[in-house]
Amino acid sequence: MSSDPHEGLWLDAGELSAWLAVVRLMTRLPWAIDGRLQRDADLSMVEYMTMATLAKTPSWTMRMSDLAEDASVSLSRLSHMVRRLEDRGFVRREPDPCDGRFTNAVLLPEGMRKMEEAAPAHVAFVRHLVVDNLSPERLRRLGQDAQKIVQRIDSPASTERRSSAA
Repeated sequence: MSSDPHEGLWLDAGELSAWLAVVRLMTRLPWAIDGRLQRDADLSMVEYMTMATLAKTPSWTMRMSDLAEDASVSLSRLSHMVRRLEDRGFVRREPDPCDGRFTNAVLLPEGMRKMEEAAPAHVAFVRHLVVDNLSPERLRRLGQDAQKIVQRIDSPASTERRSSAA
């Protein structure tokens, strides 16, 4: 048994180096993509991702609560963002015909056109920063590792740990 009461509390040098690289990636990648989308298409990354999510759904429609979860933003933040997209004619909100307690976001044809205009430069930039920078195997593993971390974040046990720490 170790006499160091702090053993296991701190990251070792290798863990710290890897963790700081992940933190820099989580900070800089969204910032770089957001900046490029703003310059090229006058869209934020979350606006683009929201419209792209809607474009993948049947009839380009999704409940706002589900869309907020997919976009990893609060419903309040999504609501403000969707209002801005509505003002630009890219989406509209409407009551959910299956359950009027919910509101749906609907991608409009003008929003699809905007995404289609933005997509080539956006995809080229993502390729430049990430896809072409890794071998296909490393890219596949990065995606798997990211998914494992997201699953851990979303697991009930993680939620319980977060609320008990508060």
